[in-house]
Amino acid sequence: MNVNKKNRNIGAAILFIFFGLLFFILVVRFISIQYSGEVKGTVLSAKAAQLYLQTETIKAKRGTIYDHNKEPIAEDSSSYTLVAILDENLTTDPEHPRHVVDPQYTAVELAKHIDMSEQEIYQRLTKPERKQVEFGKAGRDLSHNLKKAIEQLKLPGISFMKDSKRYYPNGIFASHLIGYAQKEQEEGKPSEIIGKMGLEKSYDTMLKGEDGSIQYEGDIWNYILPNSSKQVVEPKHGHDIYLTIDKKIQTFLEDMMSQVSERYTPERVMAIVAEAKTGKILAMAQRPTFHPDTREGIDQSWHNELVETSFEPGSTMKIFSLATAIEENKFNPNDKFKSGSYLVDQKSGPIRDHNRNGWGEITYLEGVQRSSNVAFAYLLEKMGTETWREYMGKFKFGVKTGIDLPNEVPGKILYDWPIEKVTSVYGQGTTVTAMQMIQAMTAIANDGKMMKPYVVEKIVDPNDDTVETFEPEMVGEPISKKTAKEVMSILETVITSENGTGKSYQLEGYKVAGKTGTAQISDRGYIEGNYLYSFLGAAPADDPELIMYVVVDRPKLEEGDHGSDPVSIIFNTVMENSLKYLNIEPEDIPNANILSLPDLTDMSLQEVNQLLEENGLVPIIIGNGEKIIGQSPQKGSAVIEGEKVIVQTDGDRTIPNMIGWSKRDVLKASRLLGIEVNMTGEGYVANQNLQPDRILAEGDVLVVTFETPKEALEREETGSKMDDDETPSD
Repeated sequence: MNVNKKNRNIGAAILFIFFGLLFFILVVRFISIQYSGEVKGTVLSAKAAQLYLQTETIKAKRGTIYDHNKEPIAEDSSSYTLVAILDENLTTDPEHPRHVVDPQYTAVELAKHIDMSEQEIYQRLTKPERKQVEFGKAGRDLSHNLKKAIEQLKLPGISFMKDSKRYYPNGIFASHLIGYAQKEQEEGKPSEIIGKMGLEKSYDTMLKGEDGSIQYEGDIWNYILPNSSKQVVEPKHGHDIYLTIDKKIQTFLEDMMSQVSERYTPERVMAIVAEAKTGKILAMAQRPTFHPDTREGIDQSWHNELVETSFEPGSTMKIFSLATAIEENKFNPNDKFKSGSYLVDQKSGPIRDHNRNGWGEITYLEGVQRSSNVAFAYLLEKMGTETWREYMGKFKFGVKTGIDLPNEVPGKILYDWPIEKVTSVYGQGTTVTAMQMIQAMTAIANDGKMMKPYVVEKIVDPNDDTVETFEPEMVGEPISKKTAKEVMSILETVITSENGTGKSYQLEGYKVAGKTGTAQISDRGYIEGNYLYSFLGAAPADDPELIMYVVVDRPKLEEGDHGSDPVSIIFNTVMENSLKYLNIEPEDIPNANILSLPDLTDMSLQEVNQLLEENGLVPIIIGNGEKIIGQSPQKGSAVIEGEKVIVQTDGDRTIPNMIGWSKRDVLKASRLLGIEVNMTGEGYVANQNLQPDRILAEGDVLVVTFETPKEALEREETGSKMDDDETPSD
């Protein structure tokens, strides 16, 4: 008994000593940590701060791309990202859950609104290791309209993060020039909008700016802790790019190219409008094209054909070989030659005119007017092959123009064999770009001074300070002023002469100087009927303001059609409308009905209606008030006959009847009303979701559906009817 008691006392003493030592060690460790604030070299305060320190990115606003008149062409727009909260700990009130309670039901409902299957959504909603999930591409860039539709489902745990996306308000509008930017995300990094094509790509660094950040102490749900400090690094927003492009002229061009493409289904169409005296590009477009928002159609043509593709120009090259002959005093318009055929040498076949038998013996002036290849072969003899090669260099063929666009190609001058030297004088064999033709034509239309083409006018920083300006630049003077004037005079006769090939390019009230072109395309072995039709012209001929180059490649011509028909449709309509819009006075008809719009807010509604109707304009009155508080276009804008002028009154905001309107008119009205608009389709308004004269409510979104004349005709023929509730699919 005593032995057991003794053993228990020894055991108790050992335990007492052990726990005493352990307590002593803990006390010493506690005092050491309290004193030093470190554990194994780690500062505990820093570790705690790191645990609770939250960092969020403040996104920089990508710069806007504007046209010459500060009309936005590419800009940032609000979008939404769909998010599902899976963490049950966020729900503090079971009657108002903040996490996804029923994954199966949620998946079924979401699948009706986003491009993802029920199964895929369900798999994302049932990941036990995740507190929050997103839905990839299907859940990003959601419109305000779609966000509202999902919110109305009142699904627990379904939320949205506001974001931005790149928005192109004009749809198909200089698409290959502007390019596009899209959102991308690398693993572990925040998403960002990256320029992938065109100016969006080449000026990506300047446009995107630098993101900022905010640091704060927060809990596990990212709520800011009371009395915590915040550190904010402000974002550096991107620079804005102002283009030389004029939205109105670009719209003229886009509309006519669409009409020609629909009617003649050519393999491609290219066109450029430029200022003759500066080289400013006012409009440029191509077909096929694509929609920069959806990228629909981009698979048909990735390239900016106007600078990235070279081709044989055909007889439009005769403008420059004619200028060379005149400059070298080798052209006498009254001298005669035998037309029909010209033998280069015994190894090559004869050069022939498009009228293979020729027109007998004719003057060189008539040879130019008739676009005789033989005439220019003889002119090459007179001026010499070395001289012509030198002038091709002076006109900068075979050299990049240096325009501020990516992937420009130089073209190629084939000049090794005698046959190549002769064919180059009338545009066969040698290849050029459309932009090179515009640059060379400035020398003809600008008294011999050749101007470098450019599309960027200035770059402006977020403080509205101009950081870079682009000015007109002369890049050569290949011919004299006297020669340029003579060439323009002769090119005018190509349009006006009975023998001229350009008779279809006459404009009412304006003199045109230019040259037609028909090049047989060689990529399929010069197959008969495989032609590229073009026209390079300037107007007014006496003092050129605009240069325009149009190329239509392999149009589908019906019996009775001519190759010049699709080209002249584009050139004539765009050139005439552009000259009137620029208020360039016609020579043979009364002044065009152009009005510099006054400030309408100082006028009564009766006065406004009278003024607009007298000038052939269409007044659109918004609201039911009596006092005018806004207008579009703004005061000082040049408006032409038939254009809509939208006037806002101080009454209730009401939606006008937009059926038959263009996208441009819809955008004018939506900006004046301050309402978000979603547009789908091309052409003219066929349906709108908000009824005309409806009073707008907060949060209303205007949804407009467009259709082309062809689509409208097909709908009428089939008797189909557009659903009043038809809206674009997101």
